[in-house]
Amino acid sequence: MKRGKYTILVFAITISILVFLLLNLLLGSVAIPFRAVWNILTGGEGDPVAWQNIILKSRLPQALTALVAGAGLSISGLQMQTIFRNPLAGPSVLGISSGASLGVAFVVLLSGQLGGVALSRLGFIGEVALSIAAIVGALSVMGLIVLASRKVAGSVTLLIIGVMIGYIANAVIGVLKFFSVEEDIKAYVIWGLGSFARVSGNQMMLFVTIMAVIIPLSFLLIKPLNLLMLGDGYARNLGLNINRARVWVITCAGVLTAIVTAYCGPIIFLGLAVPHLCRAIFQTSDHRVLMPASMLVGASLALLCNLIARLPGFEGALPVNSVTALVGAPVVASVLFRKRKRRDAVEF
Repeated sequence: MKRGKYTILVFAITISILVFLLLNLLLGSVAIPFRAVWNILTGGEGDPVAWQNIILKSRLPQALTALVAGAGLSISGLQMQTIFRNPLAGPSVLGISSGASLGVAFVVLLSGQLGGVALSRLGFIGEVALSIAAIVGALSVMGLIVLASRKVAGSVTLLIIGVMIGYIANAVIGVLKFFSVEEDIKAYVIWGLGSFARVSGNQMMLFVTIMAVIIPLSFLLIKPLNLLMLGDGYARNLGLNINRARVWVITCAGVLTAIVTAYCGPIIFLGLAVPHLCRAIFQTSDHRVLMPASMLVGASLALLCNLIARLPGFEGALPVNSVTALVGAPVVASVLFRKRKRRDAVEF
């Protein structure tokens, strides 16, 4: 792609991020004028306290969470699709999201049975407990995957191991649900729907800070990812340590997925759809282009999904996963269908 066209596309996507970020602040069950939003963000006074609370304690943290989570999941999905050479690979393909779900299931479903009071009903303490449990569960599964990657030669075998770990985690969750009360099951199901609204205050600052460190570090893997695209044989001849590169990529993608899942719940389809969308837009497989493109497009798409979930007229907010699936599934299907038509045309 020519540099000028690339610059125009990046500029357009950046503008879309700013527009969707602004719309996330303006629109909702309560419409707030642009002048009031600007005054609140710049520290001015004179606006209703209710508006200030809505912007500073709800909409702004939610929008920043969506922006950062979308960027992280999209980078994670790109890394997974590259290392496994599988267009259907995503952040949850190795069972890391299932590990996070298992950790939360122990907190939400089992704690009430053992202690009489579920941690999920303890307000802020419960939210912290959920985040810690999700991180512990996700990182535990990721540790198993990294250990397996050192023992297993092929990526396909590793992929199958990850899927099996996911099945085991889901089976344990099913058993916990069977022995849990209806109220705890409902709390767990709501967590599983995903939401950018759970992160607020100090939690939001911590989440954004962690992701602001990990996302730039993921760009250090651009060269290994480009070499892996050539095939293991070529990459090894060019001096790449295949096993070490695979461990680093899986670790990076796994940490991004674990942190986002811990704070927002399992967010589906963004990590799967965005890399395909970026390849279609930029028409390249070069990760020097795809990595920043996935970060920007993922942030923009997450803000759009969050905006749709909070459209005026809805009571409360729609589950984010319902919106991401409605947006992401047609994107993946259309990209794959277009790719199939192009291949058939070349063969003809």
